[in-house]
Amino acid sequence: QVQLVESGGGLVQPGGSLRLSCAASGVRFNMNVMGWYRQAPGKQREWVATITSHRFTNYADSVKGRFTISRDNAKNTVYLQMNALDSEDTAVYYCNTVVEYRNYWGQGTQVTVSS
Repeated sequence: QVQLVESGGGLVQPGGSLRLSCAASGVRFNMNVMGWYRQAPGKQREWVATITSHRFTNYADSVKGRFTISRDNAKNTVYLQMNALDSEDTAVYYCNTVVEYRNYWGQGTQVTVSS
């Protein structure tokens, strides 16, 4: 059974940084594309970043240059380093992977950017 567990969210001031983690189980982690999404209050869930099994990365324009996605295959964990945070980044952040054409999501971790 695929399970994704996010952690690392919290309250941070504008301009600050956070690192999110997502621990995966029940999946051939080193072969899977892993992604981060977010959902702000009253908005649809949006894609943030993706990392392939070969560590190719891709980012939404809104986070490019500020966020970095990475993975540690030995720990079955994907990370999202977030720098220069602003209020527009406030959202619940979700980890995602696809196994046999089915989307799997974690429970989400809240990130709040506020002074």
